[in-house]
Amino acid sequence: MSLKDYLRKIAASLLKKFIAVPELKNKTIGTPQKILVIRQHNQFGDLLASVSLFRAIKETFPNSKITLIASSENYYAVLKNELIDKLFVFDNKKIWNGKYFIQLKKTLKQNYDLAIVPVTVAISLTSCMLAGFANAKIKIGPSSLNGAKNNLAFVFHHRINMDWRKCPDAHVSDFILDIIRPFDIITKNYSSTVWFDEHDVKMVKDFVASFSSQGFDLLIGFHIGAGKLTNKWHVQKFVDLIDRLKSEFNCKFYFTASDADSQEINSVKNKFGNQAGYFLNKSVPQLAALISISNLFITNDTGVMHVAGAVATSQISLFGPTNPFNWAPVGPTKYFLRKSEFIDDISVEDVFELAKYILEKHKK
Repeated sequence: MSLKDYLRKIAASLLKKFIAVPELKNKTIGTPQKILVIRQHNQFGDLLASVSLFRAIKETFPNSKITLIASSENYYAVLKNELIDKLFVFDNKKIWNGKYFIQLKKTLKQNYDLAIVPVTVAISLTSCMLAGFANAKIKIGPSSLNGAKNNLAFVFHHRINMDWRKCPDAHVSDFILDIIRPFDIITKNYSSTVWFDEHDVKMVKDFVASFSSQGFDLLIGFHIGAGKLTNKWHVQKFVDLIDRLKSEFNCKFYFTASDADSQEINSVKNKFGNQAGYFLNKSVPQLAALISISNLFITNDTGVMHVAGAVATSQISLFGPTNPFNWAPVGPTKYFLRKSEFIDDISVEDVFELAKYILEKHKK
């Protein structure tokens, strides 16, 4: 056992004395009105792909109010989300700030009927600890994930074994519901949703007008960056793809990106200059609004892929090492391509032929 694991074990033993609750076998939870969901880990794409959990709660308990504790890395996935009644951003760097600590404590001590800690790719010990200190009549959380025990499972009245191995190709929006399915909290709608308003729509229409003064038939968006190098289709392949699409269709195109994608954006700017639009460092609602007025969006496997997946626009998602059956957006207008664990095994021809098939449907 490593020193880190040993210290964690000691800490868990101490916490057990103060925040452990008795395990309940009866799955009856009544009709909770005040519900706390703690998901202050993972990236924003993971949270956005998990909107089905909030929808299931609201559909099962229409009069309930959901408070979500998210993180500074993922909270913007649910900005303007009408399923969330209150959002608190957890930042462990601010714990020692007196004012912030009081706000956190106040959020945790709201006399909740139910507290839930969802799980997808990892068990967050911090989330479990927050649930342990929360004032809730009933607490639901993971007992284990893929056979790995949760050392803080004692903070939950109901301890659920979560296991991808039962159905390795389950979609994340389906799998996350396993934490609440035993309590008949369900939905048939697994899609992600991003809310945006008329101000967002006006802003993106002005953006499109800024680089597309001449007439065009189709608007195509691209997201060429990704958080992981292994999830990036080569920039030159995007360039070659765009050249082929331009030769076949009367289209305008744009790129979405953040500062983290500056290298890729500089490459395409050198090639296309003001022929393209560059939608940089925008909010999730603004991204969704722009993609919603597009005819096609082509993206690497990354967080923006999930934003595109939350609107009806036709979409092609490019995958390498990640299982697309777990993470690709779902719906009749959503397509993905994967050849192997190496994303560059996808050819320009592969993407062009699929894009051509999709765009020709728009011409009919």
